[in-house]
Amino acid sequence: MAKAPNAHDVEEHFTASETIRDIVIGMADGLTVPFALAAGLTGAVDATRIIIAAGLAEIAAGSIAMGLGGFLAARGDAEHYASERKREQLEVVEKPEVEAREVSEVLEAYGLTPEEAAPVVEALRQRPEAWVDFMMRFELGLEAPNPKRALASALTIAGSYIVGGLIPLAPYMLIPVPLQALPVSIGVTLAALAGFGYLKGRFLGTRPHRSALQTMAIGGVAAAAAFAIARVLS
Repeated sequence: MAKAPNAHDVEEHFTASETIRDIVIGMADGLTVPFALAAGLTGAVDATRIIIAAGLAEIAAGSIAMGLGGFLAARGDAEHYASERKREQLEVVEKPEVEAREVSEVLEAYGLTPEEAAPVVEALRQRPEAWVDFMMRFELGLEAPNPKRALASALTIAGSYIVGGLIPLAPYMLIPVPLQALPVSIGVTLAALAGFGYLKGRFLGTRPHRSALQTMAIGGVAAAAAFAIARVLS
């Protein structure tokens, strides 16, 4: 007999999905932006230390900006949920008949008849907080946010950006000649983009090979454009 999912199982799944999303956001930009910057500078300057310094500065700034963006987005989600919940709490007190009809409509959308929905509606009316929970989940489609979500999101996105950004920059730290480091950086970064894209496709339920090719193509085009523009302008 299959085990019924409990709240702990649902929370772990929900949190894992959000963490994967944050890793995808941070890693995708971390691999692409510093890669394009290093390639562009290689086309303009002949000093590895300048490329490394600029790359590290970009990684620092990018990770902070991306992490802050993730923090504010998560805080915004939490504030939106709190605002909507407060509104629903007022409505079940001030407009109980309207809210009861909405519950019935939600249940009928799942195939219940008005007669079958009636006892469920009545039971919820006796439990105001459960009633609000039901409306938040099934009418508005909102899940209660994790109170620690904002900080965790910021750290995950920023950390993923740093890890991704160091991959294209690493060859410049090991090879002193920029034009010699560039092809190595291209190779390792495209391989990382392909691997990242494949795993992203697996986790998100899309076609892994197509995701790998798309991710690799985006990073490659960005770096090629940056290198070409730098060459023309230098």
